[in-house]
Amino acid sequence: MDTLDIQIRRVRERARLPRYMTELAAGMDLYACLEAPIALNPGQRILVPTGIAMAIPPGYEGQVRPRSGLALKQGVALVNSPGTIDADYRGEIGVIVINHGSEEVLIADGDRIAQLIFAQVSRAVFELVDELDATFRGQGGFGHTGVNGNK
Repeated sequence: MDTLDIQIRRVRERARLPRYMTELAAGMDLYACLEAPIALNPGQRILVPTGIAMAIPPGYEGQVRPRSGLALKQGVALVNSPGTIDADYRGEIGVIVINHGSEEVLIADGDRIAQLIFAQVSRAVFELVDELDATFRGQGGFGHTGVNGNK
């Protein structure tokens, strides 16, 4: 498995560093870094600080993704999923969580709130053309293949 060197610093003294929870996990868990627990009501969203900042190398991004257990058990998701941490961002990483569940969710200091995956990125260079190449799909948009595949 490839590795990527990332510089990281605590911007809050008690911040926990991200970590992989299993040997083959793709994502590292991100932890809430809070002065006091936050009660998140149904439909409410909030920015949860992690207490860390990092220097991601050029050509990479950090993708902040939801944790499946929180989504299934409590209805907690991320508003902008996946969120992107650009290589030139040096501020504290925050996670925008939303409660899609029907009950209040309590987020406490040290709770695992999201996962972080690093991915290579490419920069696009556009070429303006008069026509695009033809494909079978063409301009078929949302739902163009139906629900069960028997259009």
